[in-house]
Amino acid sequence: MPPKKRPLYTLILAAGHGKRMKSRRIKLLHEVTGRPMLTWVLEALRGVPAKESFIVLGHQADLVRGLVAGTPFRVLLQREQRGTGHAVMQAERPLREAAGDLLILNGDTPAIRTSTLKDFVSGHVKSGAAASVLTTTLENPAGYGRVLRDGLGELTGIVEERDATPEERRVREVSAGIWCVDIPRLFRALRRTRPDNAQGEFYLPDILGIFKENGHKIVAVRHDEPWEVLGVNSRAELSRLARLINRRIVDGWMDMGVSVVDPDRTFIGPDVKIGQDTLLYPDVHLVGATSIGRDCTIHPGCFLRDTRMDDGAVLLPSCVSTESRIGPRAQIGPFAHLRPGCDLGPDVKIGNFVELKKTRVGAGSKANHLAYLGDAEIGKAVNVGAGTITCNYDGTHKYKTILENGVFVGSDSQLVAPVRVRRGAYIGAGSTIVSDVPAGALALARSRQTIVRGWVAKKKKEKKAEAASAARKAAVRRVPRG
Repeated sequence: MPPKKRPLYTLILAAGHGKRMKSRRIKLLHEVTGRPMLTWVLEALRGVPAKESFIVLGHQADLVRGLVAGTPFRVLLQREQRGTGHAVMQAERPLREAAGDLLILNGDTPAIRTSTLKDFVSGHVKSGAAASVLTTTLENPAGYGRVLRDGLGELTGIVEERDATPEERRVREVSAGIWCVDIPRLFRALRRTRPDNAQGEFYLPDILGIFKENGHKIVAVRHDEPWEVLGVNSRAELSRLARLINRRIVDGWMDMGVSVVDPDRTFIGPDVKIGQDTLLYPDVHLVGATSIGRDCTIHPGCFLRDTRMDDGAVLLPSCVSTESRIGPRAQIGPFAHLRPGCDLGPDVKIGNFVELKKTRVGAGSKANHLAYLGDAEIGKAVNVGAGTITCNYDGTHKYKTILENGVFVGSDSQLVAPVRVRRGAYIGAGSTIVSDVPAGALALARSRQTIVRGWVAKKKKEKKAEAASAARKAAVRRVPRG
């Protein structure tokens, strides 16, 4: 007969500061591949069905509340941090009448997967244990609580490193700090714990000895991937874990049909979407709510945040795009910058050292080099020459430039907004356009060219005379007197 289903509650311990991070911010607010550390844990628990969920906050609680807002987690405050057992005790009042199990984990385990937690809970229920703890094995277990077993391999307890004997410190199996415990027995045992240890704190693992005394079954479940279940304690550990999580994300996209030239030098955020047969070169960063279509190519050094890139588009090296859309088969770069609010249509070309801001570009239009287009509406089949800028800001307000379909803008032109260049018009190179241009017209705005014949020879002669005069004066100064 399968075990009777029991209600499950969840509890995240997130009250500590994390002093080893050497930071003004608490540890859980530090980002891992684009998300605060705690957010990863909240996301992992979202897939674990629970009757009610809690989170214990302490240091910088007001900042952490912002991450918890909108989630089903009820906030509990631990105003004084006195150990893991004391943290769990903050949930005693809301769980006083609860019957079932409590899944407990720390907020500094961003690599934890939903599947791992569900398997752990399922195994706990099937075992009939009063308490189960997740463990793992380390080559160097320094800093972690050691898992103690008897001659039959059964769990007898967990000892913190500061309280361990030299023999116990040689144990390589450590506690991951992830627990599943029968709720009524948990709080009865916690009330019996005492801070009789090197740190003067109430330890959650001390309930194991009490359970053993009362004949309750306790189980240690070993996990084979330490990096997934262990917490982050320092910036070095954060960096190593971020690389592993990112590699897990990248490998997942390769399994889905995305080509990645160098997985260890490609960064893909957890909320990014990528279509099949897209090719990513090294040093590409895709973050935020970026969405990449099918058959796209992104060359080295590109950075995209909250950008939509449609099927077949190409980014040449070293392009940056933020909060923008790149249409089908568009080609961008190299060294192009799309600032927020850009919307590029199909087959658009934006080339070397072109910067766009809040600009819409119609199908087939191109600005191949050295241009700034801000607050602009550009139609279809428009050609923007090198050195063109839209003068959209007068120091107080911003204005729009409109280039209708088929407009040709010559090189080194300035378009002083607000201005509209109508369908099919031409702007002569070097022009400063300050008023609207009619359809099909040619607009020129240059000073008349002046030619002074013989000017160069005359200038050289004047310079030569000035040099000779200076030499004579210097010689007079050097002649000795008397």
